[in-house]
Amino acid sequence: MAKQDDDFKRVISHAKEYGYVFQSSEIYDGLSAVYDYAQNGAELKKNIREYWWKAMVQLNENIVGIDAAIFMHPTTWKASGHVDAFNDPLIDNKDSKKRYRADVLVEDHVAKIEAKIEKEVAKAAKRFGDKFDEAQFLATNQRVVDYQEQATTILKRLGKSLAAEDLADVKKLIEELDIACPMSGSKNWTEVKQFNLMFGTKLGATAESAMDLYLRPETAQGIFVNFLNVQKTGRMKIPFGIAQTGKAFRNEIVARQFIFRMREFEQMEMQYFIKPGTQQEWYENWKKNRMKWHLSLGLGAENYRFHDHEKLAHYADAASDIEFRFPFGFKELEGIHSRTDFDLASHEKHSGKKLQYFDYETRESYVPYVVETSIGLDRMFLAVFSNSLQEEELANGSTRTVLKLPSVLAPTKAAVFPLVKKDGLPEIAQEIIEDLKWDFNVEYDEKDAVGRRYRRQDAAGTPFCITVDHQTLEDKTVTIRHRDSMEQQRVAIESLKGIIHEAVDMKGWLKRMDVS
Repeated sequence: MAKQDDDFKRVISHAKEYGYVFQSSEIYDGLSAVYDYAQNGAELKKNIREYWWKAMVQLNENIVGIDAAIFMHPTTWKASGHVDAFNDPLIDNKDSKKRYRADVLVEDHVAKIEAKIEKEVAKAAKRFGDKFDEAQFLATNQRVVDYQEQATTILKRLGKSLAAEDLADVKKLIEELDIACPMSGSKNWTEVKQFNLMFGTKLGATAESAMDLYLRPETAQGIFVNFLNVQKTGRMKIPFGIAQTGKAFRNEIVARQFIFRMREFEQMEMQYFIKPGTQQEWYENWKKNRMKWHLSLGLGAENYRFHDHEKLAHYADAASDIEFRFPFGFKELEGIHSRTDFDLASHEKHSGKKLQYFDYETRESYVPYVVETSIGLDRMFLAVFSNSLQEEELANGSTRTVLKLPSVLAPTKAAVFPLVKKDGLPEIAQEIIEDLKWDFNVEYDEKDAVGRRYRRQDAAGTPFCITVDHQTLEDKTVTIRHRDSMEQQRVAIESLKGIIHEAVDMKGWLKRMDVS
């Protein structure tokens, strides 16, 4: 756990030092669990959003995008169930006065058990080498089997208690597991209570006439209330999807782990409208499709896993998370949910307006079912950033810090250096910048020795460095250096655009989905 903490601190420090994420309002000592995306962070975030949008909307003829307002009529949240059911189980430690999500305390306890399993696997893999069969080891090693049974039993009980709203049993489980306050080590807990996560606000010119509103806790409802508008104006036929990216707001009990859990965050969601009775087929289809999208970025298949829900939300008949191995363990990155017809049927009931689809082939009307894919953009940012940050030992014994971002997502695609600040080299470098900037984000850097400039760009995540030297004056060639391999090539200036384009073009990266 100490190494995990150190690794995560290094991620947070690097994000600030290289212009990715700043604490919001830092000059006023910051605001808890609110962050600003800096110059490089804004670009990385935009690139992730575009990578998702292209895969989800542009490449699917039957999926369209919208941008619904953050403010919605308050009855929306009554119909969606958020007013009555959008709660987290809260527990306080009487000695430390710290507040926690009770379910997260239990899940963190299970994560420690899973860490023990990983440790046993790593030891066995080292002992047996190439002959090691991980699947067989997991199934037959008694210590590991016992650990797995412990974890499964705990999670099943937690899910059952939460589903039944048996908060007394949740507290009892915490006590039986001997879970202590992470801050103080105290085990002196209060009762577990439910806590609604929505932020309330007002709409109106005066206090007397103001309407009570909520900041949206999810973007999905903006899609549901516009279902019929989009279907009719777009002449959409089922099955079809509506996608959206945008801000959502949740008054998290314990907002923590940097940008993993924030009070203001961004979602990328798609609601896929289908014929009732086909939801299981489409649910499985979207699980596979979304995993392929993640794997196309090359962050390592071993860092992903599916986690099927024991406790289902009030609207779902099936749900699974794509979990990612963050520096603090496997946590939810994306959810795939079979939402049945709960949302449209509920909005139909509360609004008094029909939200049905007429099928001209079968001559019947029905309320469609929905399969949802929902990913946190900020969590995806953290997954990409933390996975890419590496310390490498080089052949000469030195080390380098390198941010091996997928080049398609990197904020700056290339940095252009003049070897020296004279002899016309800066002017040629600027000419290269002027040509490349129409297609890519590029940067000019002339400060310090070239080696130090390389290291600076490595740490910032720039895939290519281009050096203009005196040979350039003779034959119009430059040295292009690849971030990941540190390989250097001598190439013609006119070929730079093609080399960079081949490495960063979204088409090439997304085509990996077809073969994964």
